[in-house]
Amino acid sequence: MQRWCGGDRYQTPTKYICDSQALLTSEFSPHSTEREQVQISHVVNFKALGLYRLRDKMVQLNIEPFGTFKKEPVKRFIWTTDSGFSVSVISYGAIVQSIEVPDKNGANSDVVLGFDDIDGYVERNSPHLGSTIGRCANRIGNATFTIDGVTYNLAKNVGKDHLHGGLVGFDQVVWNYTVDGTKVTFSYLSKDGEENYPGDLITNVQYVVTDDDTLNIEYISSTTKKTVVNLTNHSYFNLAGHDAGSEELFKHYIVINADKITETTSESIPTGRFIRVGGTPFDLRVPTRLGDAMSRDNGLYDDNFCVTSHNEQSLNFVSRVTHPSSGRYLEVYSNQPGVQLYTSNFLPSPSEPALIGKDGVGYRRHGAFCLETQNFPDAINHRNFPSPILSPGQIYRHVVSYRFGAKKNGVPEVIQS
Repeated sequence: MQRWCGGDRYQTPTKYICDSQALLTSEFSPHSTEREQVQISHVVNFKALGLYRLRDKMVQLNIEPFGTFKKEPVKRFIWTTDSGFSVSVISYGAIVQSIEVPDKNGANSDVVLGFDDIDGYVERNSPHLGSTIGRCANRIGNATFTIDGVTYNLAKNVGKDHLHGGLVGFDQVVWNYTVDGTKVTFSYLSKDGEENYPGDLITNVQYVVTDDDTLNIEYISSTTKKTVVNLTNHSYFNLAGHDAGSEELFKHYIVINADKITETTSESIPTGRFIRVGGTPFDLRVPTRLGDAMSRDNGLYDDNFCVTSHNEQSLNFVSRVTHPSSGRYLEVYSNQPGVQLYTSNFLPSPSEPALIGKDGVGYRRHGAFCLETQNFPDAINHRNFPSPILSPGQIYRHVVSYRFGAKKNGVPEVIQS
């Protein structure tokens, strides 16, 4: 298991100082060229997490306009590798707009749902396609929490509960950005009282694409008051292509490294109890055809899986999804305790007008899956869950790695954590 610098869940910044030269000498050949060492220094924090694997191929980054939002320019950042793998992220919402992945024959397809222009994201993105979600991803029961005797009442934007940060979340603002080599860091200051959360919260989201067709995302936050933080990415994947729909989604095979899930009410709020997955539709510990699994779970998933042998100080294997006919696969690794498997249950049904996305494609229910690495939902209201409270002087850190590829035979296999 590869590890990263740090200790407890939230640390003071000084405890995250890493010796880049020590990392170079301990994990890379001492004969690395000067050019290679410069590349590593650009992503040293990911390197410490075991995410940067040096090869001869290069990653290119292009930046282009993507319209405006409230008179602010929006940029699109496009990374490409020699294999044809490509990732596009926009500064509005720090949103993943596209991911193009070669299949087993080298043919590219865009495997995430999204929109062609800024208007789509501003006017039609209630499903949060590709979005950075904050301050608090997932649900908070009764839209309320208490810290040190002070009760905070949040927007009730899903029934009587609070979802994905409120009425105006992190995916509905333009982020600042800096570029260092091919690493792009988006930054946003969420002011004290925004969506009624306490404290000025400064958040950086770092995107790094490596030449082995991997997308690495790191979230880093600090606060001026005790607050709740739980960030995630809400990309919708279909490894057959964003236009392939539910017919191809059902043919995917999925593995999730989880022995239990958080039990929820009919409103998807955790009860505080856990359910062992053995003998249930949630047992995805071996490759399972997604269509078969969904038919056993009333045709949908929207559940938090508790990652087995989770360790905040290392990247843990979370999931592997394979689409046999294209050969494409996605592996997810993270340092978070949970992952939300969501099968796009709230996209339009066949009897409703489709959500029109990229290339004029109509997106519908069960046309994609999400794997949202996260803390447990409503953790602030359950003492037996990992604490989502961030205090002044501490650093919130969430790292997720999406590793893409294609195999000639497309046969699902079990990945050891």
